[in-house]
Amino acid sequence: MPLLGHAAMLLSFDIADAAIADHDDWHTQEHLAERLGIPGFLRGTRWLHDESDDRDGHAAPRYFVVYEVESLATLTSGPYLERLNHPSAWTQRVMPHYRGMSRGFCAIAGSVGLGLGHAGLRIPFRPEEGGDEAALRRRIVDELLPPLVAMPGIGSAHLFEPAATPPMTNEQRIRGAADAAPGWTLFVTGYRAEALAALAKDALAPRRLAALGLAEPAPARYRLDYTVVHREVGGAAQLTAAT
Repeated sequence: MPLLGHAAMLLSFDIADAAIADHDDWHTQEHLAERLGIPGFLRGTRWLHDESDDRDGHAAPRYFVVYEVESLATLTSGPYLERLNHPSAWTQRVMPHYRGMSRGFCAIAGSVGLGLGHAGLRIPFRPEEGGDEAALRRRIVDELLPPLVAMPGIGSAHLFEPAATPPMTNEQRIRGAADAAPGWTLFVTGYRAEALAALAKDALAPRRLAALGLAEPAPARYRLDYTVVHREVGGAAQLTAAT
């Protein structure tokens, strides 16, 4: 499958305007390398919301971040919790500027196609009240996702399913509020932004997804901003913490 590992951590959030540049420098120069130096972390990718996608005055979160990991156990491991409870000075400076953080541990319920394109379509949703979640999962993985990656401009499609609630840590305390839990998420990537825009209006339009049993789907388009894989990080011992 195009995603690495069998689980993921999903984050979506905004940053106070005055801190955006500092956040992006920190996330690129320190944070991604720090996370990918933890055993079991395989790839971290930062996506930025496409502002041209704003509709009716309602903007999606500016950032969507995906950490692909070997298993859910990686996200409760000692090395990961050690970093969360001992944030660097730069991390402590950035964390108070987070707004509307949603963060959760997910199983990768389906992943088809090849690679990651520079354009992405993120669709958070929840299963229909009283519906059969196992049947919904099968419809998405077996029927909805495979045809998408055969379309021109599309490369890969994924289903993330909530699997665990992250424990409270010092990083979360610095942000000043408990993180919201993300729901189920469809994520499609491709090499033509217009192809993702067309999906959001047709095959993956809210009315069509609702007919399949996906409640409150909220499509939003993103673009790839930065990504790091574990092979690029020489291990935790080589990481440097900016102060």
